[in-house]
Amino acid sequence: MKKQLSIIALAAAGLLSSCSKFLDRQPLSQIAPDQFFNNDKEAKFYLNSLYSAFPNAEGVYNEDIDNIVKTSLSDQITGRRTVPLNGGNWTWTELRKINFFLDNYNRVMTEAQAAPFAGVAKFFRAYFYFDKVQRFGDVPWYSHTIEKEDTAMLTKARDPRKLVMDSIIKDLEYAIANVDEATFPVSSEMVSKYTAMALLSRVCLFEGTWKKYRNEAGWEDLLRKSAAVSEQLIDSKKYKIYKTTPNKAYLELFASIAPVKDEIILARIFSNELSVWHNINYYTITSSYGKPGLEKQLVNSYLMADGTRFTDIPRYDTITFYNETQNRDPRLSQTIRTPGYSRIGTTNILPPDFGASVTGYQLIKFVTDMSFDSFNRSINSMPIFRYAEVLLNFAEAKAELGTLTQADLDKSIFELRDRVGMPKLDMAAANTDVDTYMADQYPGVTGANKGVILEIRRERRIELVMESHRWNDLMRWKSGQSVVRPFKGMYFPGVGQYDLDRNGKIDVHIYTGAKPTPAVAGVQYFKLGTEMELENDWGNVLINRTTAKAFREDRDYLQPIPIQERQLNPKLSQNPLWVDGL
Repeated sequence: MKKQLSIIALAAAGLLSSCSKFLDRQPLSQIAPDQFFNNDKEAKFYLNSLYSAFPNAEGVYNEDIDNIVKTSLSDQITGRRTVPLNGGNWTWTELRKINFFLDNYNRVMTEAQAAPFAGVAKFFRAYFYFDKVQRFGDVPWYSHTIEKEDTAMLTKARDPRKLVMDSIIKDLEYAIANVDEATFPVSSEMVSKYTAMALLSRVCLFEGTWKKYRNEAGWEDLLRKSAAVSEQLIDSKKYKIYKTTPNKAYLELFASIAPVKDEIILARIFSNELSVWHNINYYTITSSYGKPGLEKQLVNSYLMADGTRFTDIPRYDTITFYNETQNRDPRLSQTIRTPGYSRIGTTNILPPDFGASVTGYQLIKFVTDMSFDSFNRSINSMPIFRYAEVLLNFAEAKAELGTLTQADLDKSIFELRDRVGMPKLDMAAANTDVDTYMADQYPGVTGANKGVILEIRRERRIELVMESHRWNDLMRWKSGQSVVRPFKGMYFPGVGQYDLDRNGKIDVHIYTGAKPTPAVAGVQYFKLGTEMELENDWGNVLINRTTAKAFREDRDYLQPIPIQERQLNPKLSQNPLWVDGL
C-alpha cells in the first residue's frame, strides 16, 4: 500500500503544470509502472486521482456572465482580459496523468480486461481536451507521455481544431463501447459509459453549433452525432427527470445532499465526514461574494404558467415585483425568492434581501436549510452532468438540423416542463408566432425553425441557470454581444415605500435627502442615486452603470496563449488579434 500511495501522490501532484514543466518532471522510472497496474484494484485506484479534473462547487454555481450579475463585472464582460505571462488555463498536468495510465495500464491484464479502465481514462482525456478547445481552439494533441529528450513533441505546433475534436470524439466512442457496467456500475459519483454519452452529446452540440454559426463545413455530421448519442441515452431508460410536486421538485433536486440518482448522471460529492464542504448558502445570503442576483432579461424570459409569454403583456417592463412573479413558470420561484418564500425547514416568510442580491432577484437554487449557513459548510452535491442537459442537447441538435418533430419535443422539452406543471412546447406555434423578445437576444438565428430554436434556448437558459453553461453557450452561438448590454434588476416606479411580498410590511424604502428616522426594523433603506440607481430616477435597478462593457467579435471568442509558453515553444502561435502587453 505504501508503494501505491507514493505512486498516486506523484500522479496527483502532477509531473508538469504546463509545457514549461515538461523538462523539470521526475523521471517516469521513479513511478515504477512495472510494479503497478497489476490488477483492476490498482487500475481503479489510479483512475480515482483523475476526478480532481472536475470543477469544484464554485466552478458550478458561481456563474456571473449575463444570467447572474454581481457588484463587480468579470474581465470577460468588461473586455479587460490581457495576454497572461503564464498560467491562463494553459496547464497540462492532468493530461500527463491520463497518458501515463494509457501507456501502462495493460502491462499485465489482457486487452479485454483492461479496456474498461482505458475507456475511463479516455473519457478524462476527452474531458481535458474539450475544455482546452473551448478556451483556445487549436491545441497540441498528445496521446502519449512525453520524454524529456523528445524535443520534437515538446516544441510542436498547435494541431488543427478538427484533428483534436475528432480525437476527442474517438476517445468518447471508445469509452461508450468499452466501459461496461460490470466493471463500472452506474453511479452518480463515478464515471460510467453513460457519462461518456452525456459528454459526447455536449461535445458534438458545442462543435456543431460553433461551426454552423461561423459558416464552417461539417456542422451537420456533428449535430447528427449529438442527437444520436443523446437519443441513445434517452432510450437506455437509465435516467429520468426527477418529479415530485410542481412547486418543489426543481428546488429539491439541487438542495439534495446526496445526488438524485434518477437525474444526476455525475455529481461532485461533499460531506461532513470527509471534511469536504462548499459555500453556496453563504454565497447567496451575505454580501461577501458580490451580492449575486438573477438579471432582469432572464426574469422576463420565464413564461407564464399557462405557457404564454410574459413579455407579451402590455407594459411588461413596468410591472413591479409582486405582480411580475405571479402565475409564472414555477422554476422562477424555485430559483429566486418570490412572495411567500421561506427557507427549507422553516415557515418564516422572507422577502428578497438587496444586501445579498444586487438585482433584488435573490438566488435560492442550491440553497439548503439554515444549518449550513456558516462560511464554507454546505454539503449538497453539485451536478457535473445532468439528464436534463442531454434532453436539451437532443432537442437543440435536431432543431438546428431542421429534423426536429413534435414527438422529439414531447420526449425532451416536455419532460422538463412537466416537472413543474407547464404545458408542452408547440413546435408549429413557436415557428408561426416567433417571440420578438427572444429574437432580439439572438439575431443570428434564422430560417424556418427560428421560433422553436429560440424557445429551446429559452428552456436551456432557464433550466441550466447557475450550472455554468451560459458562457460556452454564448460562445458557440456566436452571441458574445449578449454580455455588453445594460444589466438590470427589479423595477421601482421611484422613491417611496415598497411591500415586496404584500404581507402588510414595508420591505424597501427608497428616499432622497436625509435617511428617514426613526429607522424601522426589517426595512431596507436606500438613498436614490448613491445606494440604489434607477433608470431616470425610476425604473429598473441599474447594475454597474458606469462600468464599460466590451466584447470584440474579432478576438474574444478564444482566450490568449500565455507569453511564457510561446517563449518556451516558438511554434505555438497566438490566437488572432491578442497582443502581448495589451
